[in-house]
Amino acid sequence: MEKTNTSQSRRSFLKTSALAGGGLLIHFSGLAKFAAADRTANADTLAQWSELNGYIKIMPDSTIKIICPNPEFGQNVMTSLPMIVAEELDVDWQQVLVEMGHHDNVKLGPQFTGGSNSMRMYWRVLREAGATGRYMLVQAAAQTWAVPAEEITTKAGMLYHEKSGKKGKYGEFASKAATITVAKGVVKLKDLKNFSVVGNSKKNVEGSKIVSGKPLFGLDYKHEGMLIAMIHHPPAFGMKLKSFDAAHALKMPGITDVFTMKLYEDGFEQGGFDVRTFNDLLVVVGKTTWEVMEARKKLTVEWTQATDVVNTFGGRNGKREVKVPGELEDTDAQRAKMKEYAVKPGQQLRKDGDPETAFKNAAQIIERTYNAPFLAHNCMEPINFFAHVTDDMALLIGPVQIPGFVEPTLMKILKLPAEKIEIRMTRMGGGFGRKSYGHYLVETALISRRIKAPVKLIYTREDDATYGIYRPMYTATYRAALDADKKLIGFHLKGGGIPEHAVHANRFPAGAIDNYLAESWQIPSNITVGSFRAPGSNFAAAAEQSFLDELAEAMGKDPIDFRLELLKRAKENPVGRNNDYNPDRYAAVLQLVKEKSGWNGADHSRYSRGVSAYFCHASYAAHVIDMVMRDGQPYVERVFSAVDCGIVINPDAAVNMVQGAVVDGIGNSLYGGLTHKAGVVEESNFHKYRIIRMPEAPKKIEVSFVENDIDPTGLGEPPFPPVFGAVANALFKATGKRYYEQPFMLAKPTSSPNV
Repeated sequence: MEKTNTSQSRRSFLKTSALAGGGLLIHFSGLAKFAAADRTANADTLAQWSELNGYIKIMPDSTIKIICPNPEFGQNVMTSLPMIVAEELDVDWQQVLVEMGHHDNVKLGPQFTGGSNSMRMYWRVLREAGATGRYMLVQAAAQTWAVPAEEITTKAGMLYHEKSGKKGKYGEFASKAATITVAKGVVKLKDLKNFSVVGNSKKNVEGSKIVSGKPLFGLDYKHEGMLIAMIHHPPAFGMKLKSFDAAHALKMPGITDVFTMKLYEDGFEQGGFDVRTFNDLLVVVGKTTWEVMEARKKLTVEWTQATDVVNTFGGRNGKREVKVPGELEDTDAQRAKMKEYAVKPGQQLRKDGDPETAFKNAAQIIERTYNAPFLAHNCMEPINFFAHVTDDMALLIGPVQIPGFVEPTLMKILKLPAEKIEIRMTRMGGGFGRKSYGHYLVETALISRRIKAPVKLIYTREDDATYGIYRPMYTATYRAALDADKKLIGFHLKGGGIPEHAVHANRFPAGAIDNYLAESWQIPSNITVGSFRAPGSNFAAAAEQSFLDELAEAMGKDPIDFRLELLKRAKENPVGRNNDYNPDRYAAVLQLVKEKSGWNGADHSRYSRGVSAYFCHASYAAHVIDMVMRDGQPYVERVFSAVDCGIVINPDAAVNMVQGAVVDGIGNSLYGGLTHKAGVVEESNFHKYRIIRMPEAPKKIEVSFVENDIDPTGLGEPPFPPVFGAVANALFKATGKRYYEQPFMLAKPTSSPNV
């Protein structure tokens, strides 16, 4: 039994209140700087409360309501997070109701969904929340029955005193439990071996609503008197508005206004998630979506090339300035510039041993360069948000991953205090990091304030695809030095990108090679980038794992055995002290996928097999991809996946997460890519931006998890990056040629080394 420390003040850590109707409300905050819930809150207002560390409401009829704090976009946190609370509270899952909470940055924290953080951030605190609720109920029963608390047991929402034969439901003691004081160190967490909810699959709590078409998403939201707004963005990166004539548009049916506005005023200090592409906005407002779309076509607009600008960002490390060039960028020119930068000296990120001498003395040097384009998120639900802003309040409703990070920006721009700004999160029709940037909330709020009416801002698919905030464009050159016996004696990684690089200097195989060098460089751009599904890692894994396969071939080694040899070295005799991976956990997923896939089995001879493994976001994943040629085209028919993400809370949901990552990875590696011509995005919709189709998805994706008692780590992103490398390695087996350019199906393969 594990004891938990409850020494934080009641105001910052634990708050209970007896609700109207005799219920018990428990509020936890692991972030002491955030205020606790109001003791006088009643049952009618509870649905507005949410906390990334959890809320528990117990009604007299023993119904348990858990408010999920984290925005949901398909990762199933609305089921998995409440399961943690229910486990420690010791209730029957069938008694639990779950609701998505609204945002409250002061009381509830940032409520951030991203970085595969949900489970690892909330695991401990939600356990404590549930365990403390159970403790308080036990104390209340002990006082009511006049028996020692240590003689009372709980099970499935019931309290029992065996000696007296007394028993009761949680709801019977909820009101009294609200008066219990919780002393330091008295709350005990369950032993993992006694878990009955966590580790057992539970159906998606919103599943029936999803399949029956209930209104869950931002685009579904309606409000009395609501108007529709759309923004007419410049047609190219590096352009801005010069002038416009809206005379024809204003005569169109249903159109109420056309105007320009600035998103951020000159000199505005942006937060880390205040990335935006276009600052001068041309807005069309009307009664219906179709009317606004048609009116936009009637605008007469003159655009002009933008000049260089400097954006100021604030943050923990103080202000920083970012220069944004005003040129009209072109993919061919970008590629040429990246080749120029690749041969220039880079910034040294890590150096072990004497790599220069190792390469000088090498009997053989293997050098390969890998390239990848910008990638768009292409969420099924385009950007949208609702706002109703008056002089003294702001209500915003829609899909967003980072309500806590956009609220300070809204406060500064609207000049309203936090308590006057209400943000409600709807279920997101995809996010992948695109909805980590709140510019569209600010746009909607400013439009509403300007027109003095409630309004929903909607991006069309083309708006969404051409606005920006993509995964960066990357390149990396890998070099390996072999001695006369084909032993690896040196390793050099030099990577760059527009506008960011993807070099993770302390990840595998760093720490396994005596002479190692990692360098980076990057090129400024006005094409905005941001969060993606493991944005740097998905390219790094593709390049690294492809190179390791080619290196294993040159050394005459099995690709899995070669990786395991390196990991053994990293464990037994590591080089350097900053290696950010655990060799045992890394090796475990490789060994598991080798076993589950029957790696060297004769019965798999009809397949071209590719393997890859990677560590990111605190978790480890490996895949074996089985490819066949179908109608002359490569097709991934089967996939075996092994993942170590610590304790698996909801197994079915975890399997689904991995399967989704596999399909997403196959599609992006084979088809994903965004190009520009004179600043104009050439893939403006799905007719040009190729994504994987349903018939192209694998027939079988078998997922296995390493079993351990490690606290949960990330899962939304870690399975995604190694898919790219496994596809590339399978393609080599299928075609006899190596693929160095993504997307692979648009790239020209080569059977000779590239330099």
